[in-house]
Amino acid sequence: MNSTLAIFLSALIALSAAFPSPKKPFYDNAEELAGKFEGDMDLTPEQLKGVNMRNGLLKEASRWKNNTVDYVISANYSQEQKDYIRKGLDTLQLVSCLKFIGHENATGLTDYVDVVNTGSGCSSKVGRMGGRQTLNLATNEIEKGCFRLATIMHEFIHALGFYHMQSTHNRDDYVEVKYENIEDGKEHNFNKYDTEKVSDFKIEYDYNSVMHYSNMGFSKNGEPTLVPKDPNAVIGQRISLSRRDIEKINRMYKCPM
Repeated sequence: MNSTLAIFLSALIALSAAFPSPKKPFYDNAEELAGKFEGDMDLTPEQLKGVNMRNGLLKEASRWKNNTVDYVISANYSQEQKDYIRKGLDTLQLVSCLKFIGHENATGLTDYVDVVNTGSGCSSKVGRMGGRQTLNLATNEIEKGCFRLATIMHEFIHALGFYHMQSTHNRDDYVEVKYENIEDGKEHNFNKYDTEKVSDFKIEYDYNSVMHYSNMGFSKNGEPTLVPKDPNAVIGQRISLSRRDIEKINRMYKCPM
């Protein structure tokens, strides 16, 4: 493991100890508002057809070439908002071998993420699509809605090739889905998948992942839709990357650890 990553992981552990997660975290449903698959995943017809997944795409063609993500910010955000997007990308860059390169426009770019502000909520394609692909962040104050730092990272992690944590094949060992509390017609957002299309990269289920739904996701009555089987677990945090989030990104992109 390189020294920079080791220092960052040590800081994460210290931060977690200093600020333990609350039993009932603040619930912000910005990731549900875009109306995409599971709220914020803008899947292609091929991905939707018999969609099967664990957590991270196995298909190497869906990964970013040379571990580099080019991006353009097309939305008319404030400088503060643009700086906060960059802060999220700097965090991902710090803990991996990935590079996120910003451009003023798309001239000369082949594959790139276009950060836009269209409609409500946050959403992203999953993996590299080829050509222009949009990532939507509805404008908001810093640390609200789509402009929480960990939500920015959540959407870019989708773009890197990851699905939601609770979709993984063994999730029933860790959480109970309360279908009676889910909004009518939204039950499909809680499907689990077990084919070889997607991998968990041999990393344990992660309650603390920034890719995990909140316990109140798509609730129709204010009651939990996901209940952790570990009574001490808190799910749906949007504060920072977990250690396992970092490990998965590095395993997918074959970064030296």
